[in-house]
Amino acid sequence: MLERTGVPTIKDLKSVMPSEERLNKGPVAVIECFQNIPCNPCYTACNRNAIKEFDDINDLPNIDHEVCNGCGLCVSKCPGLAIMVMDMAYSENEALLKIPYEFLPLPKENDYVRGLDREGKYVCDVRVIKVMNPKAFDKTPILSIAVNKEFAKIVRNIGMGDEDGR
Repeated sequence: MLERTGVPTIKDLKSVMPSEERLNKGPVAVIECFQNIPCNPCYTACNRNAIKEFDDINDLPNIDHEVCNGCGLCVSKCPGLAIMVMDMAYSENEALLKIPYEFLPLPKENDYVRGLDREGKYVCDVRVIKVMNPKAFDKTPILSIAVNKEFAKIVRNIGMGDEDGR
C-alpha cells in the first residue's frame, strides 16, 4: 500500500509505534521510515543514543523508545519528514504532537489550524502551541500542536481499520 498510495498500513504503523505504556510516560519520537534508502541524519542528530547506529547506511532506523526523551532533534533533520514526537501525557484531555511542517505561511503560536490525517483528510482543528523555525537552511520547521486525545488515537491508527489502513 505504501508504494501505491504513500500511506503506511496499520501493520506498518504498529511496527514502529511505542507501547501504550511508553506513550503515556511523556514525549517520545515515532519514526515512520519504511523504505531502505541511504540515510542516517536521525542517528547523527540523536545525542541520547536512542536511535541506534546503522550497520548499513540503507538500514531502517532502530529506536529505543525507553531511552528517547522526545527532544525532537531528529524531527527537523529527517529529509523524509518521517519522524514526529508524541506526548500523550501532555494534559488530561490533549496530546502534544511535534511534527515537521513545510508549508507557507508558517502558523503562529495559539493559531488554530486544520489537522489532517496521513491521507490529507480533515480530522479536527488543532491548536498551535509552539513554532520552532530554525534559521539554518537544512532544518525543517517543527510545529507543536495540541490535539484532543481521541483524535491522537486516529493519528496513531491503532486498532482502527484493517491491515491495509482502510
